[in-house]
Amino acid sequence: MRFLQPTLGAILLSVIVSCQTVPAPIEDYSLARAAVEAARSVQAARHSPGYWHQAEEAYRKGRIYYEDRDFQKAKEQFVRARMAAEKAENSARLIRQRTGDVL
Repeated sequence: MRFLQPTLGAILLSVIVSCQTVPAPIEDYSLARAAVEAARSVQAARHSPGYWHQAEEAYRKGRIYYEDRDFQKAKEQFVRARMAAEKAENSARLIRQRTGDVL
């Protein structure tokens, strides 16, 4: 029975060491929030509703995952939100420019 203790200890140590946690995606969170705000400022919900809703939904999911400390999924959602918000902003700006709407 004594010979099992070092083996069990070695197994537990290797499991603990091999478990890497994903750091909180603070930068991705901030970039997504800034992109969503920029899209909001050009009325993307009105001019580019498809991309806007994708961005809004991904950002909402990202925040939920972030609060649940599932940082890998949160990061994925924040990246999606940022990309969709940037598309929404660019699309809205283009549409507003074509229609003569003041930016």
